[in-house]
This record gives sequence, structure tokens and C-alpha cells, in this order.
Amino acid sequence: MRHVAALLVAVMALTGCATGGPAAAVGPIKEITISISGKKVTPPPGRIEVRLNQGVKITVTSDVADEAHVHGYDKAATLLPNHPSVISFLADTTGLFEVETHDQDLQLFQLVVS
Repeated sequence: MRHVAALLVAVMALTGCATGGPAAAVGPIKEITISISGKKVTPPPGRIEVRLNQGVKITVTSDVADEAHVHGYDKAATLLPNHPSVISFLADTTGLFEVETHDQDLQLFQLVVS
């Protein structure tokens, strides 16, 4: 019986049936471009929807130094004045996530992952 169990574990590992591996990306990468000037966010804050396991690339350009971060994903980028900064990640958790700046406390948008 131990041989059967060992064989089953080996087959699962070799065929990729074991759990815990990274998820494969779904669809094209969602590219989001945000600019901040005089504390005004463009485009205006709203909701942006992506699919579960879709790649996300957020490019933020600010007129002042700051930090942009995605709540719930522990992703952030340092913003240098007038220099595009990028946050890239795989949207592998469902829910509603705030994307904001730290120092200026601006909401950039809400990311909806479903």
C-alpha cells in the first residue's frame, strides 16, 4: 500500500497536479496610466476591472515626489517628480483594492479583481 501512495504522489508531482504552484496569467496585461498634477488625478478616480490571474501594469507620473501603493497586494513604487514609475503584478486575489498615493493621500482608482 505504501508503494501505491508513493507512486500516486510521484505521478501528481510529475503531471503538475500538485497544489501550490504559481497561477498562469489570464489574457493580456491590463495597462493603466495615471498622471498627477497639482493634486489632480487624471483620469479621474474610478473603478478598473481585471480578471483573476490577469497581469496588471500601473504607470504613474506625478509632479511631486511620493509613493503609490496597491492595498491588499503589498505593491508600491517610489514616485519621482515628472518621471514615470511602474507597479506590475499578477492579480491573483479577488476583491476591491484601493490604489493610492502615500504623502498626498490621493485615491488613484479602485481595482476590482473578479
